[in-house]
Amino acid sequence: MPPKSVPLPAKPSKPNFFYGHRKPSQNRPVVYGGLFSNRQVLKPPQSPLPPSPPFDLRKWDPHHLSQNPSPPPISTPHQHSKLSPIARFIIDAFRKSQYTWGPSVVFELNKLRRVTASLVAEVLKVQDDPILASKFFHWAGKQKGFKHNFASYNALAYCLNRNGRFRVADQLPELMDSQGKPPTEKQFEILIRMHADKNRGQRVYYVYQKMKNFGIKPRVFLYNRIMDALVKTGYLDLALSVYEDFRGDGLVEESITFMILIKGLCKAGKVAEMLEVLRRMREMSYKPDVFAYTAMIKILVSKGNLDGCLRVWEEMQRDGVEPDVMAYVTLVAGLCKGGRVQRGYELFKEMKKKGILIERVMYGVLIEGFVKDGKVGSACGLLKDLIDSGYRADLGIYNSLLEGMCDVKLIDRAYKLFQVTVQEGLEPGFATVKPMLLVFAEMRRMSDFCKLLEQMQKLGFSVNDDLSKFFSFVVEKGERTIMAVRVFNELKVKGYGSVLIYNILMGALHKTGKVKQALSLFQEMKDLNFEPDSSTYSNAIICYVEDENIKEACICHNKIIEMSRVPSIDAYYSLTNGLCKIGEIDAAMVLVRDCLGNVTNGPMEFKYALTVLPACKSGAEKVMEVLNEMMQEGLPPDNIICSAIISGMCKYRTIEEARKVFANLRTRKLLTEANVIIYDELLIEYMEKKAADLVLSGLKFFGLESKLKAKGSTLLSR
Repeated sequence: MPPKSVPLPAKPSKPNFFYGHRKPSQNRPVVYGGLFSNRQVLKPPQSPLPPSPPFDLRKWDPHHLSQNPSPPPISTPHQHSKLSPIARFIIDAFRKSQYTWGPSVVFELNKLRRVTASLVAEVLKVQDDPILASKFFHWAGKQKGFKHNFASYNALAYCLNRNGRFRVADQLPELMDSQGKPPTEKQFEILIRMHADKNRGQRVYYVYQKMKNFGIKPRVFLYNRIMDALVKTGYLDLALSVYEDFRGDGLVEESITFMILIKGLCKAGKVAEMLEVLRRMREMSYKPDVFAYTAMIKILVSKGNLDGCLRVWEEMQRDGVEPDVMAYVTLVAGLCKGGRVQRGYELFKEMKKKGILIERVMYGVLIEGFVKDGKVGSACGLLKDLIDSGYRADLGIYNSLLEGMCDVKLIDRAYKLFQVTVQEGLEPGFATVKPMLLVFAEMRRMSDFCKLLEQMQKLGFSVNDDLSKFFSFVVEKGERTIMAVRVFNELKVKGYGSVLIYNILMGALHKTGKVKQALSLFQEMKDLNFEPDSSTYSNAIICYVEDENIKEACICHNKIIEMSRVPSIDAYYSLTNGLCKIGEIDAAMVLVRDCLGNVTNGPMEFKYALTVLPACKSGAEKVMEVLNEMMQEGLPPDNIICSAIISGMCKYRTIEEARKVFANLRTRKLLTEANVIIYDELLIEYMEKKAADLVLSGLKFFGLESKLKAKGSTLLSR
């Protein structure tokens, strides 16, 4: 018997853990792994950026950004963590080259033993630079034994579209065909879906035409997608032409096909054509449901086609489709807004008869419609019905009723209803009290007016602000301006008033031609120690100019400048025009430059005035070219333009050149004979003034003023 072998002691198993990084190879340059390996990404230390030099407009290069484009946005680490190691290596090569294609990138990519189409698709899915993606796609296609597949082409299409290069993406079918990979319906579907999602209807039709050129017939689903995109973007004619192709291909419509066409025809207001499509839909044993009919009614309501809405409603009843609450509310709201509130009320009674739960919004729409129709009694009856149904009226319903009562001068009932809104804690606003304030003012019941103001103050209203809104509303109609001034005269005795109210009334009085009254308000404002603002002085400038008091207008302008504010454009124009009329052309040109330097969009007359001045250097013909351009813009030469001609000709040319321009304007009947005479006198006076200024400057320069003063001359005292 052989001796038994003695078992050797068990050798302790050596832990087979991988620590750290595996040795890199050509195919796997960097591999992270191991149970205890540190997978943290080490960031290189960033040196502080040098301080940027201060911006100098004179050294600014508008082409700097195009020459030095900023690097594209980098994909998030979360996206990269899902990539394969080789895809991460390619992305890292792009990053090292600062996302610019060049020899360094090609050198890194050549380290790869082979590149697959799936790898190309994987890289393109996370690439945000379309140029770099296209270069990489082209490089991969030139590798030995490599052929792109549908996945890589699709990934490039998504990448280009994602980065706004959708026109380039549309050329991919030609690229596929040239590389021996004819596109299929799927590639065109991707392009169509991309354009449809971005509401690019014409591009959808362009891709569809290209699809036909390749001899590919879309399926019913894709046809529906094309027609839906065209209808949504307003190209109904193109959608109908696509539908003709659909029928020509012998395809059978689905219910969604008919609904797409019906919605498009409703949007275009073609009710007869829509009913024809609906008839064809019934022949195919399809029938729209209540949601489809509601969508049709909603589209027709938005277009204001109420007759079409009622016709669709009849078709819905013909099909035996029972309308729901949303269908009723949509149609009733459209009828009330379109002035057919009685028909809407009939539908409301039909709902009650059927026992359908009526929402509060339905009551609000009908009440507002009855108020607009002047049937306040019917609106109040609906309010009672609303409360009896267990609803609580909202502030919008009360505002409509208050406005309706005030329109028919039932002010006492309106005031009682206002007290109800206060008791219910609905927090009424200015829209609630505005109609009552207007009626109190028209009926001259100022005691009730002030009583309402006191109650508004107790409710937390900002009375002065609301009074400003009230006066702005009142003076919208010019015939109510005198009433507004009368109301304000009674209110200011009781301490109500503000600078804004004065500004509103001054502007309204000026518009109605009552300049003297506007200036009296301005003086009264200063007497009551109100501080005028820039708007007040701007209104005063316009009124003083029309009152031919240019001196006071200039004082108001200086007050605005002292406040470090800017006059209104109307004030600039009015004061400039006034200065030109009295021959102060230099001051007027200073105002023109000041206005264009301070406001965003100054008057076109000012811009052309500054264009005329340098044109005077070239003579009358150049000035006429500028004036012709100005008249093509619909701006005839006015006082400011003619003054600019006088200033420029006296500075750069002669009086005769200026007279040539005025004579040409007279021949073309753009100036009257009287205006030509006035401008000729201004021209001579301005030239004499300039000559006198030159003489005085010469005397002062040569130091002769003392001799003139010794002889008793008063020339230098001017």
